[in-house]
Amino acid sequence: MTAGARRIAHLDMDAFYASVELLRYPELRGQAVVIGGGRNAAPETLADGTRRFARLRDYAGRGVVTTSTYEARALGVFSAMGMMKAAQLAPDAVLLPTDFESYRHYSRLFKAAVRTFTDRVEDRGIDEIYIDLTDVEGEARSVAAAIKQAVNTATGLTCSICVAPNKLLAKIGSELDKPDGLTILNPEDIALRVWPLAVRKVNGIGPKANERLAALGIKTVGELAAADLGLLQDHFGRSYSAWLAEVSQGIDDRPVVVESTPKSMSRETTFERDMHARHDRAALSSIFTGLCSRVSDDLQRKGYVGQTIGIKLRFSDFHTVTRDLTLPVATDDPVEIRRAATECLKRVKLDQRIRLIGVRMSALTLKGEFGEMPQPVQQQLPFEP
Repeated sequence: MTAGARRIAHLDMDAFYASVELLRYPELRGQAVVIGGGRNAAPETLADGTRRFARLRDYAGRGVVTTSTYEARALGVFSAMGMMKAAQLAPDAVLLPTDFESYRHYSRLFKAAVRTFTDRVEDRGIDEIYIDLTDVEGEARSVAAAIKQAVNTATGLTCSICVAPNKLLAKIGSELDKPDGLTILNPEDIALRVWPLAVRKVNGIGPKANERLAALGIKTVGELAAADLGLLQDHFGRSYSAWLAEVSQGIDDRPVVVESTPKSMSRETTFERDMHARHDRAALSSIFTGLCSRVSDDLQRKGYVGQTIGIKLRFSDFHTVTRDLTLPVATDDPVEIRRAATECLKRVKLDQRIRLIGVRMSALTLKGEFGEMPQPVQQQLPFEP
């Protein structure tokens, strides 16, 4: 890079959830492993100290894959795929339950390791971050290698990292040499390494845009870069087509955002079977209370309060409804969240079986900017006895 150019890194942990599980179960290394089973997928410890693992072929339900090892991915099993479909592709794959507390623990560890180099870090989720290395001394490859080593020392896990002039190229580049990749992308590398990629590899080009571009004969980033701007404007409008033209050339001026307020925090669950509002009252009540408590925990752990509470219900016919309620004073109290979520729930006609329920808190503000919270009042759920 030229003097004064930005150096932005994107760091992505390799098969993060699965890799954390392999630390716990090292005997599974090299095997196809799928994460996403329920409690019944927990391994059984035998009398001789060995473990018996559940297999994907024995799964029954309609859950989805949370993640999988690279060996399972080679068999076609990827995140968000239905478990039953995954079982058809990889019936002998080991099935493990999710353990989000462990994943959050290792997430904190790897991010703390990165922050020993710089505090210019943008948190993008449990397993990925952007890092502004512009003011960090040292050659880009050496700095990136040192960061990778620090992450491995702190967690025992590998990550892939790319250093580039901007977030767009860094995000694309971190996928190029996975797993355990270290990639440097300069502007002169775009034609060789970025243009041959499918347009869907660009963050911001979603499935619908990908389909519309394919209908125009544009399937790669290079074909997008060569496309007529007028043609793009005819099909995507002036603003989005201008953005498409820029990203195809590797142009991106977005800064690394060190401090940001999340728009919302939510928790939801999809049931193994459709639940009935009356016949499954006790189970639904417990699950609903648990979701409210988990949202409260998330808020308290991250230091936020929220003022708008919302719920989401998806019924057996896949029809989805949402309701929300804005409180006079922001809160992180689980009982207050549950009370308000109950008010939202009362505005939904519960005449169908339920397959998903979720609770969301939005209009978030850092805690400490409000005075005394109102005393929460417990209320009965519509599906409580």
